[in-house]
Amino acid sequence: MSPGEIAGLVAAFAFVLLVGVVAIPLVKLGRLIDEARGTVRGLTDETVPLVREVTTTVSTTNGQLVKLDGITGNVQEMSTNVSAFTALLVSTLGRPMLKASSFSYGVRQALAERQRPAGARRVDRRPTRGRG
Repeated sequence: MSPGEIAGLVAAFAFVLLVGVVAIPLVKLGRLIDEARGTVRGLTDETVPLVREVTTTVSTTNGQLVKLDGITGNVQEMSTNVSAFTALLVSTLGRPMLKASSFSYGVRQALAERQRPAGARRVDRRPTRGRG
């Protein structure tokens, strides 16, 4: 064997060893890519029904929100009607009741003054309007 043949044999052996060392990570990388492909396929298969279910849920929720909007509109209309009715009652019954209350207070005060003896009558010290 000549030195050139030995050098060729060593180079061939080194090349085979290099191919073997590089082939192991490439095989592992191929398995990893296959696993990733399977995971993506499974994720896609599970995501499509989930998206359909979310779409159904959103549609149902929108329908319920429309109903709720109608209910709140009715409640707002009712509160406006109740407010108007309360204002009507206050203006219709409030002033006459206030006048009746003032009148009964005046009658009670007058009767109380009549029942006191002449010297024990009290003097009204409330400020009057127009006096400075």
